[in-house]
Amino acid sequence: MKRVLKAFLIVAGVLLVLMLALLLYYFGVTANVRLDRNKLALSTACIRLYDGNGEQIEGAKRKSVALSELPAHVPQAFIAVEDKRFYSHHGLDYRRIAGATLKNIKTFSFREGASTISQQLIKNTHLSSEKTIARKLKEFKLTRQLEKKYSKDEIVELYLNSIYFGHDIFGIANASEFYFGKEAEQLSPAESAMLAALVRSPNRYSPFRNADACKKRRDFVLSLMKEQGYLTDSVYEEAKSVSLPLSPSRREHADSYLSIVFDELSELLPDAETGNFGTISVYTFLDPSLQQKLEETEADSDVCVLVRDHRTDGIKALYSTCGTPKRLPASTLKPLLVYAPAIEEDIISPATPILDEKTDFGGYSPDDAGGASGTYMSARYALAHSVNIPAVRILNSLGCDRAAGYLEKMGLPIEQDDRSLALALGGMREGFSLPALSDGYATLAKGGSYAPSSAIARIEDGKGRVLYEHKPQGTRVFSEETSYLVNDMLKTAVKEGTAKKLRSLPYDVCAKTGTAEGKSGNTDAYTIAYTTADTVAVWLGNRDNAPVNVSGGGKPANIAFQVLRALYERGTPQDFSMCEGIEEVKIDMQEYEKNHRICLSDPLSPLCTDRKELFKKSALPLEMSTRYSSPQIDMPTISVKNGAVKIVLCQTEYYDYIIKRENRGTVTTIYQGKYQKYICDNSVRAGESYRYSVTPIFHGHEGETVYLSPVYVGSGSSLPENWWEDQS
Repeated sequence: MKRVLKAFLIVAGVLLVLMLALLLYYFGVTANVRLDRNKLALSTACIRLYDGNGEQIEGAKRKSVALSELPAHVPQAFIAVEDKRFYSHHGLDYRRIAGATLKNIKTFSFREGASTISQQLIKNTHLSSEKTIARKLKEFKLTRQLEKKYSKDEIVELYLNSIYFGHDIFGIANASEFYFGKEAEQLSPAESAMLAALVRSPNRYSPFRNADACKKRRDFVLSLMKEQGYLTDSVYEEAKSVSLPLSPSRREHADSYLSIVFDELSELLPDAETGNFGTISVYTFLDPSLQQKLEETEADSDVCVLVRDHRTDGIKALYSTCGTPKRLPASTLKPLLVYAPAIEEDIISPATPILDEKTDFGGYSPDDAGGASGTYMSARYALAHSVNIPAVRILNSLGCDRAAGYLEKMGLPIEQDDRSLALALGGMREGFSLPALSDGYATLAKGGSYAPSSAIARIEDGKGRVLYEHKPQGTRVFSEETSYLVNDMLKTAVKEGTAKKLRSLPYDVCAKTGTAEGKSGNTDAYTIAYTTADTVAVWLGNRDNAPVNVSGGGKPANIAFQVLRALYERGTPQDFSMCEGIEEVKIDMQEYEKNHRICLSDPLSPLCTDRKELFKKSALPLEMSTRYSSPQIDMPTISVKNGAVKIVLCQTEYYDYIIKRENRGTVTTIYQGKYQKYICDNSVRAGESYRYSVTPIFHGHEGETVYLSPVYVGSGSSLPENWWEDQS
């Protein structure tokens, strides 16, 4: 009995310690977590918005609707499919949580969720989408606070006015107008069920992208409404027969752009809606004509396109069907994480030869899209053509922590768990938003100085006093020399690499493409292009990570081309000018291709035997080739067959040659002239030994004489002249 009691006390003690540890962890994680009313709904009643020309933006308010004005079947549709015990629980549905947990255990998966409407409202307005215990604990605490401060009807009203319905549409009022061209107060049961059907995955169930899946999901919602007593049999049958909308009914002007304006405003002035400042005026960088051009973008998936001005660091146009979520950056990370830092630290230059060979880096074995070539290629070629293995090799030499430090300076933080060689190819858990990536590329365009972008230029109160003005201080990340070299490499990507769809543009364009691949296909496709004046960034994908049949160099590059052409209809941007710290030199291509070494060209070299390349003056190649001023050759091969001597020259065709023969103290010149593949001496005598020498000459510069091994000519019959031409 004592043993049982002792065991019980030990187990109880362990459980108590675990509970205390969990409580301490909970309180530590959620200590500073507070419910923010402003995040639940940002009113625009006392806010006036202006574009970059100072003109007031009309129709700039996000519409909302009171629950009391909606037909009962509108909230009932959402409650039926998302949270049928909404009015009976206190924010957390423990029965549903237990059921979902059991199903996940049985299926060894985490597909079943148990979020209530209250939890979804908190997650959509207060938290990120990361799946961590810490985020879940914060969600639980905020949900409890929400349920204490708001009634159930208030919560469902806030939920309906903030939820995302796809195509950059937020809120039931805007969704009703977009999908059906009517006020939310006029929604029918079938229409309400369709909107509720979109919540789980707006991209997958959009009636404009997958009508069959949308109808199936809508009818499922209708069946739940009937089962839970919200619809009669006759209304249910009638609703199932209603057709889906075929195309959007309305698109609000600059809706995508205004989304980021309101997001920034809630961060800059969280109390803006209280009226403490009176009616505030928000001046944006919006270019209405450019915004209209971006909104003409068509794609079979979600799309995000933006234009960033380097002069003002302002976002002057942005169009998106799904906001600006964080996505895997794929190969767009290579210039920022790998090539620019490695050039900055003199680990590589654009000319550095890198072996593209399948390699195991401590358990990580990356491959190229078309398989490793097994050959050496320049860093310039590897970046322009987005070859994977060279990028990983460079990052391996640079070090992940050192490389991540450069991204940190550009507002692109890397979690410690993500700091592996897979990062060279954009492999990470969460990724970056398109505006954040465009800021990184703008750093290169601006000579290595980073400044965060903004949609808001200035905010004034009702009395004209400036409350905020966008004047970011530049942070030096890369030198001007490094930036110029990377820019030049990305110009090569446009001329002959993965971004060559842009090469017909008549001014300097730098660009990088990227394609992220999932288990079922590509999930993200990018083209980020920039000139001296602007950065144009394009992303295609699906908010729910459904695969897309595109790659970075395809549709995104076409969209970037159209935007750039429209952007500079009235005048082209200046080209990139070479900075003082850069020098163009010639390198010896024979040495480069044969021995994979960078040597300055011999001053006497023929024009077609070298290549021009750019270097930082502080990191110029030190060795100069003497291939032509002091000609040198490898040892030729010599053989004797059928009474004749054959000498094979495998040297440069630009040399002249003197070939001499020594026999019994007599030296005879047997050949003097231009390069030939082989020289045959058939004037030798049987039974004699001979020794030959070969001397290379270039424009009068005589090189080192090479002495071949002595040969002995045996006896045999004579041969016809030029017999060697038929020999292998």
